[in-house]
Amino acid sequence: MSRRSTSRCFAALASFLLVAVLPGAATAAGAPPPLPFVSQLDLSCYRTEGYKPPPTELTLKHLNPVLGKLPLETVKLGERQQLCVPVAKNGAIPPPGIVDYVRWVDLSCYRIEGRSVDFPLTLSHLNPVVQKLGVQDSPVTLLSPEQLCVPVAKNGKLPPPEILSFVRHIDLECYALRVLGIPTIPFPLTLGHLNPVLADRPKTDVKVGNARQVCVPVAKRGDEIPPEVLGTVQWLDLAKADVSTAPSVVGPLTLKLTHLNPVLSHLPGEAAVITEPVQLGLPVAKNGKIPPRE
Repeated sequence: MSRRSTSRCFAALASFLLVAVLPGAATAAGAPPPLPFVSQLDLSCYRTEGYKPPPTELTLKHLNPVLGKLPLETVKLGERQQLCVPVAKNGAIPPPGIVDYVRWVDLSCYRIEGRSVDFPLTLSHLNPVVQKLGVQDSPVTLLSPEQLCVPVAKNGKLPPPEILSFVRHIDLECYALRVLGIPTIPFPLTLGHLNPVLADRPKTDVKVGNARQVCVPVAKRGDEIPPEVLGTVQWLDLAKADVSTAPSVVGPLTLKLTHLNPVLSHLPGEAAVITEPVQLGLPVAKNGKIPPRE
């Protein structure tokens, strides 16, 4: 065997071993498998009124197979209403290789308007902690869009490059709901922050009530989503439920937000002040369509 052939063999072997030993390396672009990722993503949403971005018009396309036939829509970004950040429930930390992605999903939510779609859905909880509580499936009707939640970084703290290449493509359009079944009996959860910027914030005890919105994955025109990333983000559906908390002695926290999605990267940084969460986004499946495990 020639020296050049030997070098090629060693290079191929090194590449194989790198893929075999690195967590998540089987998805080269840094995309975790759909169900293991989606089922572990819980977002605690804080009210953040008072900021309106420069005039921005976006064309949105639905990604989830259940809603794939809904038409394109054009929306205008209004006032920022919420910042949603990743949390663990009742001390259940997502497993290694998944928490590395979950902890970097921070979404800034802006008011939008649009026509009602009147789309019937049955929502089933995916997170193991909520499933063990016996929370029942919920028949709902999807009404009009109310928010667009887009990926941001806090205080200039960026995720590692391979994770940034994934989370920067998470865009969720949140629709108002009409709940058709029996209202959810409020259930308690303890929330702990996962993102490094908020890691020193104390845990929060909440009671989770009825879902007010369903947030579904969309793509913004001009955002080229890699196929392996699309394979996971298209399954990311969250039911946003109201939460109540006990009065807290923890003071407000001011954060600097910067946009991560390529389509919005030209927008200026924003200041956001958070105090106590007002909603909790919990992962759900729609109409029995469970995300693939791999």
